[in-house]
Amino acid sequence: MKLSTSLNRSMLLCALIVALFTFLSIPVSADEGMWPFNNVPRETIKQKYGFDVTDDWLQKVQLASVRFPNGSGSFVSPNGLVLTNYHIVEDAVGELSTANKDYAKEGFVAHSQSEELKAEGLSLDQLVSIEDVTAQVNSTVKSEMSATEANAARRAQMTAIETQSLQQTGLRSDVVTLYQGGQYNLYRYKRYTDVRLVFVPEFQAAFFGGDPDNFNFPRFNIDMALVRVYENDQPVKVENYFKWSKTGVKNGELVFVTGHPGSTQRLNTVAHLESLRDVSIPLLIRMLESRRAMLKAYMAQGEEQTRRGQNELNSVENSLKVYNGQIAGLRDPKLMARKRASEQALRSSISADPRKQKEYGDAWDAIAKGRRDLATYERDRRFLEPTTTTPVLPASLNSVLFGYARTLVRLADEDQKPDAKRIPEFTSGRRAGLLAGLYSTAPVYDDFEKAKLANSLAFMQSEYGPSSSLVKKVLKGKTPEARAAELTDGTKLKDVEYRKQVVAAGVRMINSGADPMIELARDIDKESRAVRKRYEEDVVAVERTNYAKIAHALFEDQGTKLYPDATFTLRLSYGAVKGYRENGKFVTPFTTLGGLFARSNQYHHAFPYNLPPRWTSKRALINMRTPFNFVTDNDIVGGNSGSPAINKNRELVGLIFDGNIQSLVGNFEFDDSVNRAISVDARGMMEVLRKVFGANAIANELLKG
Repeated sequence: MKLSTSLNRSMLLCALIVALFTFLSIPVSADEGMWPFNNVPRETIKQKYGFDVTDDWLQKVQLASVRFPNGSGSFVSPNGLVLTNYHIVEDAVGELSTANKDYAKEGFVAHSQSEELKAEGLSLDQLVSIEDVTAQVNSTVKSEMSATEANAARRAQMTAIETQSLQQTGLRSDVVTLYQGGQYNLYRYKRYTDVRLVFVPEFQAAFFGGDPDNFNFPRFNIDMALVRVYENDQPVKVENYFKWSKTGVKNGELVFVTGHPGSTQRLNTVAHLESLRDVSIPLLIRMLESRRAMLKAYMAQGEEQTRRGQNELNSVENSLKVYNGQIAGLRDPKLMARKRASEQALRSSISADPRKQKEYGDAWDAIAKGRRDLATYERDRRFLEPTTTTPVLPASLNSVLFGYARTLVRLADEDQKPDAKRIPEFTSGRRAGLLAGLYSTAPVYDDFEKAKLANSLAFMQSEYGPSSSLVKKVLKGKTPEARAAELTDGTKLKDVEYRKQVVAAGVRMINSGADPMIELARDIDKESRAVRKRYEEDVVAVERTNYAKIAHALFEDQGTKLYPDATFTLRLSYGAVKGYRENGKFVTPFTTLGGLFARSNQYHHAFPYNLPPRWTSKRALINMRTPFNFVTDNDIVGGNSGSPAINKNRELVGLIFDGNIQSLVGNFEFDDSVNRAISVDARGMMEVLRKVFGANAIANELLKG
């Protein structure tokens, strides 16, 4: 229902409350929110759970937490042992495996530190400090500037702040945009680059139940992994780590989750959500469905092809389930009606105040225009230009080797510019990480590269049509299969030393025409940059300016009692072990190891409910009553995978690895009655380490801590 702008004071107050609590999903009694460590709702936690979150408690939790490139983790011993999910390190497991030694199939246990395996290219970040730099970022923005000019000014300031911080501290320094541009914080990280594999279970045990059970509960997964951080070839000594709980957690108990949720869109306007629903997500789903079909066909060729493709298939199927869940939520009339009503309430409250209307009133229309226009070029953006918020290769060029070529072309060009003028991911402060990825020694399999590239080229051809100028430029008159073979066979980029030569030579080698993959990346770079520029000027810049207006309007009333959308930075959520109702039935919060074997029996041990041989042979040794997985109402999203679940004593009680199916719409809103985070129970992990894998040295180190 549209709310009138002539509301009386009482109605206006009610409208504002609706806007604050619904539009921004502000927690009242619900355990909602992914809270930055410098803005934790201590009073709310104390009132509800009787626990006083102190500065010392927060600092120790912060320093015990780490970020993986694709998820979260935590220190769990004073000797640098880090706990995360199997699926967070599955790429490293695959790279360490060979056709003759498949750790994904067999699992891996290092019985001593000398047996630990270095995961080349894997790095971990530990958050050291947070500083509010909002005033500095906005200091060069003038009122007469256009949105594009203002965004460029802020971007230049952010780069300067990051560069100066790196030079002064030696720490990785990222200026993070919060509240969609309402606030900017400087996050400084200590980076660890020597990371070694200590333990992983078999893939089948970690992902028991496969895609059918993914995002569902009850669950029976040992989705855990242990790595160790080294410095100067010695295990790093850490003061802050989570001690392993020997007693676990019980129903109703307070649980904190500390981790790095990737992104949410709870602050988004209705027009923004409609754009995701009608334009962006459907294209991503079509692309992922095409990739899934290709991967299954490739893996059907044999056991070695299955080993090579399994991780990518897992990722694609997981992403498909996420996006299908999101689009189902956005197509839910009730959800969208709540969003429209709360947005209208906020707009009405602003329009009732002449000053606020002048300062903030045009924000929604500006965002809506940018999103309407995006529909005309979103396909080009997705096919040509990978984004920093969704780090995937362009839809038309799914190839590790093309990724190297794109980076080399951009690096040579960006190196000729001053830091403030560069694309953010190519600034000097990000160079070390960029080169680490570029110099990766991960194996590249020609047949797999050809299959992926041919599939993505065929998908481009089907979306654009064969007469498209882009299709003609990329395919050069060949079939997708022939062009993929020509590019893969002709490039030298499989050789890391050659990639280093190109970096050293810069533009000279880029323009030499000596490598077909580099030549392709160079040929489409102009179009790629153009569509990126249009998106950054017409969408990103406009939304930075106008979401900041919306945030400022709310700050006037609530300050930072609001939590910002997720940004893959460290956040704290709080909640409790709690079951829920689904399809009229109550779902209890715990499963057991006995339930694992019962579920396998239920499906006659057929894939994906089969257990590895080690598990069936050790069955008699296992205490079947041991709690295995459990759910809490903590507010989490993707990126929280690998997050520790801890009690108020900072003891590790569980390991986040998934959410239930109801949590998929949590990208846009949180419903504490059904949204649940799923963890591996600390007691279950310990039982598996000792009884199934005989990893007693590891178990003793965890408990000794």
